[in-house]
Amino acid sequence: MYYKTSGYKWFSVGNHILLGIISLMCILPLFHILAVSLSDKAAVSANLVNFWPVDFTMDAYHKVISNRDFSSSLWNSVMRVVLGTAVSMLLVILAAYPLSKDSGVLKGRNAIAWYFVFTMLFSGGMIPSYILMSKLHLINHMGALILPGAVNVWNMILLMNFFRNVPKELEEAALMDGANHMVTLFRIFLPISLPALVTLSLFTLVGHWNSWFDGLIYMRQDNYPLATYLQTIIVETNLVNLINSASDMDKITQRSFKAAQIFIAALPVIVLYPFLQRFFVKGMVLGAVKE
Repeated sequence: MYYKTSGYKWFSVGNHILLGIISLMCILPLFHILAVSLSDKAAVSANLVNFWPVDFTMDAYHKVISNRDFSSSLWNSVMRVVLGTAVSMLLVILAAYPLSKDSGVLKGRNAIAWYFVFTMLFSGGMIPSYILMSKLHLINHMGALILPGAVNVWNMILLMNFFRNVPKELEEAALMDGANHMVTLFRIFLPISLPALVTLSLFTLVGHWNSWFDGLIYMRQDNYPLATYLQTIIVETNLVNLINSASDMDKITQRSFKAAQIFIAALPVIVLYPFLQRFFVKGMVLGAVKE
């Protein structure tokens, strides 16, 4: 057995050490941000905070929650994530299902598939995209954040490969019982493709949640999504523009205020990930196993 050899054991040890180091590099900055957001102004100003709060306080979070701009941008991001993920997954499913069939079922299948791949490799560029959104009257509209990337070709290819691995006997039995393709898709293919759908939905969700550049281009400042709003305050160096009250400036620092907003923005993904993690093993290897 290869896994009993000394070489494999050393590889396994080295692999675990490397993954542990990478994990710490990802987790420790988050702990530091959380500790800064929960520490007193004096400790933060003196750079005494590492990975544990010093003189615990929730003042930064109280200020963030009462910030109207933050609440508005948070709501915009929630709307974008819900609508964007739903629209994207619906279009990806409706495109992947017919493309998973043979050329005899869908004529011109290869040409259509290559057309999708071409759009993934080449785009019109930022200026033509902005002009298009402007002509469609989508500037400062949620549609400008959702529609341009609604059909994620990479996700469509992954789902198409997953659909191809569904036993043909199931589809043939459904068609013999009188089901059409829509019934077969929603009652046969989608229920047994749940790991792939959850994985791709999470990818889409995280993409919408973290995307900030399109918000900067297409939306006005009072209608920014959360990621765009956070990007603007991170580069903002004047604390007075963020905290107007003198009493608040005595309690919290600019670092604490920014850290609290960043941690609140990352919290939904952190909370959601453990519940969806169990689908990743099957979802990430979709289409990889061949018989």
